[in-house]
Amino acid sequence: MEKENNPLLQDLIKNLGHCAVIDGGFATQLESHGASINDPLWSAVCLIKEPHLIKKVHLEYLEAGANILVTSSYQATIPGFLSKGLTIEEAELLLIRSVKLAVEARDSFWDLAKRNHGHKHSKALVAASIGSYGAYLADGSEYGGCYGPDVSLDKLKDFHRRRLQVLVEACPDMLAFETIPNKLEAQACIELLEEENVQIPSWLCFTTVDGENAPSGESFADCLEVINKSNRVNAVGINCAPPHFIDNLICKFKQLTKKTIIVYPNSGEVWDGRAKKWLPSKYFDDHDFGSHATRWRDLGAKIIGGCCRTTPLTIQIISDALGEKS
Repeated sequence: MEKENNPLLQDLIKNLGHCAVIDGGFATQLESHGASINDPLWSAVCLIKEPHLIKKVHLEYLEAGANILVTSSYQATIPGFLSKGLTIEEAELLLIRSVKLAVEARDSFWDLAKRNHGHKHSKALVAASIGSYGAYLADGSEYGGCYGPDVSLDKLKDFHRRRLQVLVEACPDMLAFETIPNKLEAQACIELLEEENVQIPSWLCFTTVDGENAPSGESFADCLEVINKSNRVNAVGINCAPPHFIDNLICKFKQLTKKTIIVYPNSGEVWDGRAKKWLPSKYFDDHDFGSHATRWRDLGAKIIGGCCRTTPLTIQIISDALGEKS
């Protein structure tokens, strides 16, 4: 197995006391500021309509203690923007904007921090989000794992290629492949990194609906096999899965890979499609994230944060807990 060896990411983790904090739910926080994201583009619709809110949310997560910002490009795809009547050039400029907004927020926050001689901040990294093919379909298939017989390895590479190229050209610090539901798409992402000779670090996160396997039903042993052969992916883990799955998954991944482990679960709330509302978590509330984050760190996770329905408060609790016990 290839051992992850990227100075940029490793230096950040080391400087922070052996664990970095990623930001939390982006769409959730946009909605709290009045953004309307009931759209196939989801939070990426704000790249068109309300980019100032995107920058505001990035700043809120930095203030909460995030060391890594994930861009608003998770559901931003060129086909998705074309369906809104935009041109290819306009779509690519919006992808670039997603990185620019995060970098601007990070740099302005860092400039202020440097003026405070007693600050304890490290300069945050910006990770360009690349959501799964299922996220583009906006039909929940990233949580089902089955794209159907017509979706081949080459089709997935063709889907992701230009977005990856544009995001890399926008100069983020790293790439974040998120909510990957099956081995085929993981392989497509890795082959693209090789074919495009991408030099910046990246992470690849699966999701899970049963706490044991990828949504496709494939074992994580099978899914990680292809990742372990590549030195282009520097961290691997789980995002947007219920937090009560995370202990077991960290232990599983520790046995399966030498790469840095990253976890950023959702809040544990469940979406009721009929009632069109979120149902409270039976397991977690915000304050539980502090004690569990320290446990996840102690089990071996090196990057910890939140996904859907988590907020800056969640991240502040995680950051404070990890800072106290590092």
